[in-house]
Amino acid sequence: MKRRCSWGLVGLLLAGCADPQLGDLDRRLSDIRHNPGTPRPLEMPAVPDYEAVSYQIGGRRSPFQPQLPEQTSAGSGELAPDSERDLEALEAYDLAALRLVGTLTMSGQTHALVKAPDGEVHRLRAGHRLGRNHGRIVSITGTTVQLVELVPAGGGGWTERTVRLLLDEARR
Repeated sequence: MKRRCSWGLVGLLLAGCADPQLGDLDRRLSDIRHNPGTPRPLEMPAVPDYEAVSYQIGGRRSPFQPQLPEQTSAGSGELAPDSERDLEALEAYDLAALRLVGTLTMSGQTHALVKAPDGEVHRLRAGHRLGRNHGRIVSITGTTVQLVELVPAGGGGWTERTVRLLLDEARR
């Protein structure tokens, strides 16, 4: 008996949850589905008149060509690489082939852990060299190693280029 009363009470409660206006809503939606009416026309914005501007380049440098710094000759300038210096192990690889896998701080000195393509991990600090473009480490942070490379600038000169190695996790 108690069970029947419980089920009866549950039935009454559920019946009380019904909304009497749902029937009106169903009828209105049915009417809209059967007779949607005509859509409103889209209003397109007016297209402004195009007026071409002439560009006279004259004797100027093209804005699409890089502006090179003043060049020094390969044999006389401070920027020329030292051809008599012994190469370090990581100067045998392209910079793109090297991976920064971590940093390490010991006695206040920050070291970069760089993995070579052969799988060996090298511990480097500022001043060490790597890459085929005479790269020299100038700073090491928790996620980057900043290098200054010497690259040919044409006409026998050299120019410096700043590049960074990013920690493998920072690349994602």
